[in-house]
Amino acid sequence: MNVDHTVQDCIFCKIVRGEVPAKKVYEDAEVLAFHDIHPQAPVHFMLIPKRHIASLADATDDDAGVLGRMLALTGRLARELGSPDGFRTVVNTGRVGRQDVMHVHVHVLGGPEPFGHMLPRK
Repeated sequence: MNVDHTVQDCIFCKIVRGEVPAKKVYEDAEVLAFHDIHPQAPVHFMLIPKRHIASLADATDDDAGVLGRMLALTGRLARELGSPDGFRTVVNTGRVGRQDVMHVHVHVLGGPEPFGHMLPRK
């Protein structure tokens, strides 16, 4: 039997399988959303595909549907969780992109007031 140890050991795959608890925000057959355990904003949750995709750099045309659904869910979930006037999405990709967990995930950060700046405003 050939076991993919990356998937077996992946913390997000363990959350999907119910082996590690998470404070879920949303779940369907393909996507899981849950609160970040180290929030960086008043609203901070992540969306992941239930199927293991290591990084955005590894995504293929076959992954377009689930990745698109993840992005399409962000607005509704952000509003429901308390960020009605906008939010930031972050997808860290690979070592250089500071991806800590090698399973595609979209961070959604927001809240009732503006927070932090990626780029200075003019």
